[in-house]
Amino acid sequence: MQPAYQRKRRRPVAEINVVPYIDVMLVLLIIFMVTAPIVTQGVKVELPQGAAEVLPSDSKPPVVASIDGDGDYYLNKGGSTNVPMELEALATEVAAVMVTEPERPVVVKADRNIPYDKVIQLMVTLQGAGVPSVGLMTDSPKEK
Repeated sequence: MQPAYQRKRRRPVAEINVVPYIDVMLVLLIIFMVTAPIVTQGVKVELPQGAAEVLPSDSKPPVVASIDGDGDYYLNKGGSTNVPMELEALATEVAAVMVTEPERPVVVKADRNIPYDKVIQLMVTLQGAGVPSVGLMTDSPKEK
């Protein structure tokens, strides 16, 4: 005799329900799409007009490394000089000054129309010559 009612045996389902994962991925995609342009824009920086503190009058005269509008380098150690020099020669002279007077301030005076890269090259060269900190020389802002 066969039983009138045969119970079907259920097999376990081996599938993963991916619908919740798809929802989470869509939400993350939207978040990243919204935040990516904000992150890549950078930070707004308002550059100073040039009203900077003046070096104290009791300090030694600074070593002034200059770059003119043609991109030539000059070094003024206290006197006046109008002879352009190579970047390596400038580094050698500044290193000699730093050995004898390590507390002497060093500033960079650069023409406003030269590429930024030239200023960075000069500052890196001065750092390699043993200058602990480099200042930037500015003009006073014009009164309106």
